[in-house]
Amino acid sequence: MNMYLNKGYKWTVYACFMGYIIQAIVNNFVPLLFLTFQSSYGIPLSQITLLITVNFAVQLLVDLVSVVFVDRIGYRVSLLIAHGLSALGLVGLTVLPHVLPSAYAGLFISVVCYAIGGGLLEVLVSPVMESCPTDNKEKAMSMLHSFYCWGHVGVVLISTLFFRFLGIENWWILALLWAVIPVANGILFARVPIAPLIEDGEKGMTVRELFGVPQFWLLMLMMVCAGASEQAVSQWASTFAEKGLGVSKTLGDLMGPMFFALLMGGARAFYGKYGEKVALDRFMSGSALLCVISYLCISLVPVPLIGLLGCGLCGLSVGIMWPGTFSKATASIKRGGTAMFALLALGGDMGCSGGPTLVGFVSGAFGDDLHRGILAGIVFPAVLLVGLFMLKPGKNAAVT
Repeated sequence: MNMYLNKGYKWTVYACFMGYIIQAIVNNFVPLLFLTFQSSYGIPLSQITLLITVNFAVQLLVDLVSVVFVDRIGYRVSLLIAHGLSALGLVGLTVLPHVLPSAYAGLFISVVCYAIGGGLLEVLVSPVMESCPTDNKEKAMSMLHSFYCWGHVGVVLISTLFFRFLGIENWWILALLWAVIPVANGILFARVPIAPLIEDGEKGMTVRELFGVPQFWLLMLMMVCAGASEQAVSQWASTFAEKGLGVSKTLGDLMGPMFFALLMGGARAFYGKYGEKVALDRFMSGSALLCVISYLCISLVPVPLIGLLGCGLCGLSVGIMWPGTFSKATASIKRGGTAMFALLALGGDMGCSGGPTLVGFVSGAFGDDLHRGILAGIVFPAVLLVGLFMLKPGKNAAVT
């Protein structure tokens, strides 16, 4: 861990890494159980899939509301609340459907609970990591965000193996085991040092002040494009795997989303380790161009296997976009503080929702032609590339 200058913050860094794994757990575990919930509780699949919408809608709301209270109650208290709610939501999945009159209400309440925790983690963990004394902020941020990918891969792989060998009817045991992780990490965050995000004697910008900074709006647009570039393809990765290789849905999930997540995490880990050798602007620009190429492979090459490889290439290309934009924001707007991180997270989540929506809308307009939808999504990496050019050193001075 030679990137960290102050060894007293080593465990703070580890806690931040684990925070992103926890976010991966709360976002990706329950979707693996949709059919189980349908058969066990007799809930229509349309109501069950609504839980995904609820999860991300709550996280969007938390992104927005956190601007008001995080600085007032402090990062440590906010982090403890986030971990507690994440654990409580996972435990609630195993208890509330059996004790409430409506099993769906139990699932709904549990999802809302851990969604608040996951939303808070998204807002809090990146600035805590940014505040740690490191010799290369861009490397540290990229490495941090790679742990969401490893968490995603781990949740899918471990859960699939658990269901295969111990039976999916015992899913509640795994939910309780996943809940142990936020409990343990919450205890760790209660003890580790947390450095102030803003230097002594300075004050973070208010939302109104941020809105008056042109760079902020450009960065916000880049965050929307980063989230959209990622999710517009990853949501369809399983479909391409099934069609391309003719495998079952279970194997398709492993070869599609896991393939995407592995390469996305690999890109983030690569920059986290070797970032001092590659300028962030150059790495992000090359990634955006590679993303455009991947979209073209998926949408224009009439070979399903090439489409699957294009999905993996897309995962590799989008890896740096989200953490890289965070890093450029902290370099461009020195006093952005909590408000900036919260609003950028909001922009990223809007992109995560809007990207797949655009793909689905365009696909539907052309007779459910998914290739046309993916081709329309090429606008997101293209706009991000333009934003990078406009933020190049010399184009805009840093806001202090």
